[in-house]
Parts: sequence; C-alpha cells; structure tokens
Amino acid sequence: MQPDDELDKTANAALPLTGIKVLDLSRVLAGPSATMTLGDLGADVWKVEQPGTGDDTRTWAPPSASGIATYYLAANRNKRSIAVDLATPEGRQIVLRLAAQADIVVENFRPASLRKLGLTYDELRAVNPRLIHCSISGYGRGNDLEDRPGYDFILQAECGFMSITGEPDGEPMRLGVAFVDLVSGMNAVQAILAALFMRERTGRGQWLDIALFDSAVFFLANVASGHLNTGSEPRRFGNAHPSIVPYQLFDCADGRIALAVGNDEQFRRLCLDVLPLPGLAADERFASNRRRAENRDLLLPILSGHFSTTSRAEMLGRLERAGIPAGEVKSVGEALRSQPSVLRDSIVTSPHPVLGETKSIRSPLRMSAAPMPAPSAPPLLGQHTDMILSQVLGFQPDQIDALRGGGIVQ
Repeated sequence: MQPDDELDKTANAALPLTGIKVLDLSRVLAGPSATMTLGDLGADVWKVEQPGTGDDTRTWAPPSASGIATYYLAANRNKRSIAVDLATPEGRQIVLRLAAQADIVVENFRPASLRKLGLTYDELRAVNPRLIHCSISGYGRGNDLEDRPGYDFILQAECGFMSITGEPDGEPMRLGVAFVDLVSGMNAVQAILAALFMRERTGRGQWLDIALFDSAVFFLANVASGHLNTGSEPRRFGNAHPSIVPYQLFDCADGRIALAVGNDEQFRRLCLDVLPLPGLAADERFASNRRRAENRDLLLPILSGHFSTTSRAEMLGRLERAGIPAGEVKSVGEALRSQPSVLRDSIVTSPHPVLGETKSIRSPLRMSAAPMPAPSAPPLLGQHTDMILSQVLGFQPDQIDALRGGGIVQ
C-alpha cells in the first residue's frame, strides 16, 4: 500500500498520549479495544496483522458494510495496519525493530506461540528495557491453564455470570455483548497507564499479566461479595434486582418502562405522588427496602396493576416530576438516536477509503484540556505497511518491494 497522511499525530499534539508508540500484536476484541483506547488518547498504534487474513474479526459477519465486517470496525480506529508474516525470520526482525522503538506492546498470543515466534517478554525486553509489555489471556500466565484459549462466551459461563442472567425459571443467558473482553481491555488500559506513570519515576518498563478470568470474577462485584461473606448462592432474578425493590421493568398500557426506586424516600414519593397509593407507603411490610425485598411477591403485583392502566408517556412524566429514576426500554437504534446521544454528540464520522465514511461511538473519556478530534477510520489490511516500514524503520522502496515480493509483508 502507498503511504498516506490520514493518521497525522501532529494534529493531536494536545492529547495525553501524544508521542507514545504502541506495538499492537493483539487480535479479536480485548487487546484491540485496549489499543483503540490508547489511540483515542493520542498514541501512535501500529497494528501488526497476518498477510492475507489479518485480524480474525475482519471475517466476523454479518453484519458488514460493503464487505467490511462491522465487528472489526468497532475496535480498530485510530490505528495503522502493517501486514507482516511473523513466522518468517524477516518478519520477526521487523517486529523486533518496531519493539525497540515502542513504548508499549499489547499481545494475546498463547505463551507457546510467543516462544515459537521468539517474541516473549524477555526477548522484547532485551531490545528495549523501557518497554511495557501487556499480555492478555484467558486465565493468566505462569499456571497450568496459560495455554488454554480464552473466549468471552466461555468466561461468562465459567465465572458465574450466566447463572445470574436470565429469567428465574429460564435458561442461563449471556450478555448481548462480549463484556468480559471489553472490561479486560479496560483493565489493560488502566494497568498500562499506571505502568507509564511508574516508568516516569523508575525509567524501567515491566510486564503486565491481564486475564479475562480475573476481570470477570472481579466484575461480579456485590454478587461475589454476597456469596463470599454469607455463603449464599446467587440466583437469577430476570430484570429485577436481588437487593433493591422495586427495581425492574413494568408494563404500562402501551409500552414498557424501567423503574429504579433506589431508596425509601423514592418509594414514598412513588406511592404518594405517582400512583397514588398512600396506604402502600404506610404499610410496614414495604416501609423499608429490606422489607420490600422480603415481601416482593406481595408488592410487585400491586404495583404492576397500577402501571398497566396508565400510558407510558404519562407514567414517565409523573416519575420525572417526582424525581424517581425511570426510562423507556429502547432498541439499539432508538438509543443511538435518543436525546442523550444527541446531547453528548455520541456518534462520530470518519472518512474511509472504501466505505466513504464510517460511524463509531465517541470515546467516553472526555477531558477539558484534551478534547479528542474525530478519529481515523479502522485501517484496511496492510494499509500502512509502506508508511511504517519507510517512516518508522527507514526501509527504502526497493527493500519494501523485495519484502512484498517474498510474501513477508502485504
């Protein structure tokens, strides 16, 4: 591919990670989402992909736009793609030279594969002692499960999430997005930023061991705390909350709403100002959240009967005036067109060499001193191979042609 100037980092001089270079050896979601966040923050991300195939998610469709998988588009903006065959000696040398200039490397290879490729932490540290090496895996490194592949769906099952998700009498269910991958990517970013801060003080890099399993069980939060400290086994409550009542969906006359009564005062206002059911507010069985949770089977049919006779718009208006959290149950499209999405300018558009433009969700990291510009579109496979080889590593055109002719790069 010919070099281009679409990823001009000088335009991002005010961003926090401007000047930081990231060697991205990861694929699928956890690693790419982490490196995308680093790119959003101004880092120069070099995404290394296998010639001919690239990141696995390039084939994860439908849906796709003009043949480009939208799954791939979701986690790869603000990057440059260089297609290199790591299994060749020449390809490995290219990666080692990039590692020598990088500040951060992110990878999710199995340890056996890293050893075979000669790209372990010790081997990369030998060429760059300041390198921060972030390994993302299913079950962590240095144990009997280190070579076991980690998939979000499997982790949701193994870490207890599916056992607490779904209707009480229904099948265990996974969340509709790969949240274990995504939260692992977030944890990787936090660890990387902390390691960068430490390097400022010590001058040394370090190895970061991020496991999907660790991220998942940590994300159990209050559910894990309940089991660890009482021995009780959490169960599924559908859309209801195990500890807060009423905190679930209710059917109005013409649609469904989500209601979150977070404290006793809100429940009092629900009974007096919204429904109204003054006798319910005074009923000792429901006066406190603990009593409401204990007597949910008595309370919820009463509430449901009153919600079902009122239109959704009328009920939401009453709840808003009473200061009680509630909202419509929206589709994804409705959410992306909603007032909060418009007010937060949530959708950003980037020019794309094939699609004309791509749309993505703006970074949730909003900083007054570092407003983020519109991102660059996720790159085509090998789109920046020539640029990186020439501008970063100093290869001449004839050398690049030879590498491409030998199938080392694309």
